[in-house]
Amino acid sequence: MDRLQGSAWQYVAEVLRPEDLPMLAAHALADGHDSPALRELAGLSRRSDATELRELYVQALSELDVPLPDEETAGRRLLVSLAFGLVQGALSPKEVGDGLSMTVTAHTQEETQFLSVAAEYSEWIEPDDLPAWERELQVAAQLLTASTDLGPGIRTSASRHD
Repeated sequence: MDRLQGSAWQYVAEVLRPEDLPMLAAHALADGHDSPALRELAGLSRRSDATELRELYVQALSELDVPLPDEETAGRRLLVSLAFGLVQGALSPKEVGDGLSMTVTAHTQEETQFLSVAAEYSEWIEPDDLPAWERELQVAAQLLTASTDLGPGIRTSASRHD
């Protein structure tokens, strides 16, 4: 999955920040994509108006025939990206718990289990309970990554945790 296509689900899942869109557009141009809106977006500052950045991004995707997924698909991709991030060591268990958004949905038994365990995270979790929760989350993440049809090509969205 190329960077621009991958960004579409991140945008819908609300983990792609508007201020990151100009750099994403610049990378997309370097990757060989081209459209008037993409060029305009790449030329804007990350401090530009967030609404303008979003509108140009959606327009660029449309011009390039890159569809925006529905919320359910985007939420599932977010969930799987968090699981892959944990399994690959790119995300900590806390970052997984913090990375959940309102758009996360579960479709399979493994997604439901991972979401259920991840949603149990809270800053008020007792220190004695944390290691058991982390182990349970790791197991659920491994089961999900081994069973998903969404694939390992999903990149984690580190930009959410900057």
